[in-house]
Amino acid sequence: MDTETTLFPDREKAMENIRRKLALLPDQPGCYLMKNGEGKIIYVGKAKVLKNRVRSYFNGSHDGKTQKLVSEIRDFEYIVTASNTESLILECNLIKQHYPRYNVLLKDDKSFPYLKITHEEHPRLEVTRRIVKDRAKYFGPYPNAFAAQETKKLLDRLYPLRKCRTLPDKVCLYYHLGQCVAPCEYPVQASEYDRMIGEMTRFLNGGHTEIKKELQRKMAEAAEELQFERAKEYRDQIAAIEALMEKQTINLHDHQDRDVFGYAVDKGWMCVQILYMRQGKMVQRHVSVFPYYGDAYDDFLSFVTQYYSDNPALPREMLLPERENSSDEEEVCESLRKWLNIKAAVPKRGTKKSLVTMACDNARVALEEKFRLIERDQERSVKAAEGLAEWLGIPSAGRIEAFDNSNIQGTNPVSAMVVFTDGKPDKKEYRKYNVRTVQGPDDYETMREVVRRRYERVLKEGLALPDLIVVDGGRGHIAAAMDVLTNELGLDIPVCGLAKDAKHRTAQLLVGDPPEVVPLPRDSQEFYLLQRIQDEVHRFAITFHREKRGKSMIASRLDSIPGIGEKRRKQLLKHFGSLKAIKEAAVEDFRALSIGEALARRILDALNDEKPEAAEAADEAGLAESEAGYAAAAEAGDAGSSPA
Repeated sequence: MDTETTLFPDREKAMENIRRKLALLPDQPGCYLMKNGEGKIIYVGKAKVLKNRVRSYFNGSHDGKTQKLVSEIRDFEYIVTASNTESLILECNLIKQHYPRYNVLLKDDKSFPYLKITHEEHPRLEVTRRIVKDRAKYFGPYPNAFAAQETKKLLDRLYPLRKCRTLPDKVCLYYHLGQCVAPCEYPVQASEYDRMIGEMTRFLNGGHTEIKKELQRKMAEAAEELQFERAKEYRDQIAAIEALMEKQTINLHDHQDRDVFGYAVDKGWMCVQILYMRQGKMVQRHVSVFPYYGDAYDDFLSFVTQYYSDNPALPREMLLPERENSSDEEEVCESLRKWLNIKAAVPKRGTKKSLVTMACDNARVALEEKFRLIERDQERSVKAAEGLAEWLGIPSAGRIEAFDNSNIQGTNPVSAMVVFTDGKPDKKEYRKYNVRTVQGPDDYETMREVVRRRYERVLKEGLALPDLIVVDGGRGHIAAAMDVLTNELGLDIPVCGLAKDAKHRTAQLLVGDPPEVVPLPRDSQEFYLLQRIQDEVHRFAITFHREKRGKSMIASRLDSIPGIGEKRRKQLLKHFGSLKAIKEAAVEDFRALSIGEALARRILDALNDEKPEAAEAADEAGLAESEAGYAAAAEAGDAGSSPA
């Protein structure tokens, strides 16, 4: 492995170093790690021949996304492996270790729910997304939590395993519903659990037909014995199985469990489609869409290896699509087989080939659908901004800046600005403002201050001016903003206001001097755009205000005492429990906190200093919440960050 760690933020020096290292690359398999100017690993890849693969990044042409990756590379390392199998496993482990931004990332299988039969004296059936080696039985994955929960509901009706995490003292409702054998009160033989778990395992592995036949037999026996209520229960269970399995239309007669993979790429994006087949029947599917930056097939294999790493619910076989212009398919399949101990194949003909083709076709359709949705959303947003400009009689509304104020009876006043570009939020342009000059709840003066500060800075730094300014308010807010813009700064920027109704919903659009109502239809895209802007700026402002108010509420009189910092303040409140207890303590009581006599007397003098009644009352009004906040922060080890 190349262990050089020197950083090369300068592009020319970096390329000189890279050219020197390219000449030393070996003709062996292995993994390579691309780094940026800060030395951070941004991409991990594997190669059959390291020299050829790594050199390809710096020679020839690439698509836009790969060019972006290459433009950030300032150094690389490599690790030589003995075989392609080792490089496959190593790549997966390195991706999970470093989480490179340009790699396909599938973190800990958290996207996929599984059904789990616990390994306990009294086992339970549960839905989980966390797979651990605890000797439990895992089945899945399921494409979503709803599918897993529906299957669990059916099995709960068929097999009465316990439901409680901790055994209660007496039977619960599940016992009376026939969905629990009540091990809390009645002894249950291990053989009974073995029977239920065996049948559940067969069911979850695809043996629905056998379970259905057994239920039909029991239903017939119950009917012959005139136990019609029991027969009805069996009938309902059979109907539930049929409802769950009714969409399974594709079958293979070998009754094997297999996962069928297909993928499609376009415009720098990849879609992977997985078809889950259990006992020869297609039961579920899963779709993942993500950007990719390396070779398409290599990044597809990276997805596959991460998907199966640390996954105990493995099929007997996986089917993979062909790789164009490649002769190493057999080697790839052999590597996967050695690592995962399951069969991997690239079918060339027949039903299995048709399944892979279907998976690839579905992946292509899903990718095209994503692009259509993106294009439609972008087109709708741009048209809404253009339509709004027409309604207001201005040339453009491509860049909209919106303001909102937030305070509670004048306390902790803040303001916020959001930016929408072509009808879409541009979050990197958002700004927060601590109001400096306004005393009390004066929304108009607050608007004046914030608009003045914003556009004085825009003029000073030569930043882009907006096409439209939106203020969250009516005529007074518009007048305040226009007065600052026109009379103080000499700017001619259209200003509109969003007035709200009694239910605090967007009701009217006001514009002009004097402001007039614009008869914007409430079901138009332009009105929806304004609603999104108003909701977003209000959310941003109120979030900032809550942060500031929360930090101010944990202010303490201890803050003003010289020699008391954040750490000692936490220790004092945690040790004594309240400010009142600190005031009543003796000098000797502070020794447990390694506080000397001089500082202890200073603390007691400061806290017991007589104050005017009004000030004392105001201070005490916030003490309870302040001390509780500090005590909680002390327990958590975090007293919060400084205000923005």
